[in-house]
Amino acid sequence: MDNDAKKTALRMIPYGLYVLTAEDGEGSVAAATVNWVTQTAFEPPLVAVGVKVDSGAHALIKSTGAFALNVLGKGQQGQAYAFFKPVERDGDTLGGEPCRTGTTGAPILDNAPAFVECKLVDTIEKGDHSLFVGEVVNAGVAKQPEGRADDATLWLKDLGEKVFYGG
Repeated sequence: MDNDAKKTALRMIPYGLYVLTAEDGEGSVAAATVNWVTQTAFEPPLVAVGVKVDSGAHALIKSTGAFALNVLGKGQQGQAYAFFKPVERDGDTLGGEPCRTGTTGAPILDNAPAFVECKLVDTIEKGDHSLFVGEVVNAGVAKQPEGRADDATLWLKDLGEKVFYGG
């Protein structure tokens, strides 16, 4: 296989950006900018997210059985970069961003245009990322987007020409 061709082909898959959150209620919290996300079923509503095996989020999702995906919107590049590194919860903020505790216990970012909360229903552990499948048990939209809902989402390509993931 031509490694350069593989990398280019895989990087041609478009990705939205999300902040994945999980919390155990005992002081452990994780938040990470992720982009390997897709809806996998309508009934029940299921989403899948790829999470790096050696991340704090991976361990918390496995132990709590729950996570939230906070959708980042256009213009929220700063929030995407803020959650590229580990953050801490300080009262009603997570990594400096205002948040609240969702119904699953996972933090919900107040400034995210939308969120989904999920209970973990399956895990596929292969390679350096695990695929977590979550059933959507709660969702919210801060404000109804104009036009197509996916046009309101911050895309990986919005972070600039030199930011890639995958390949």
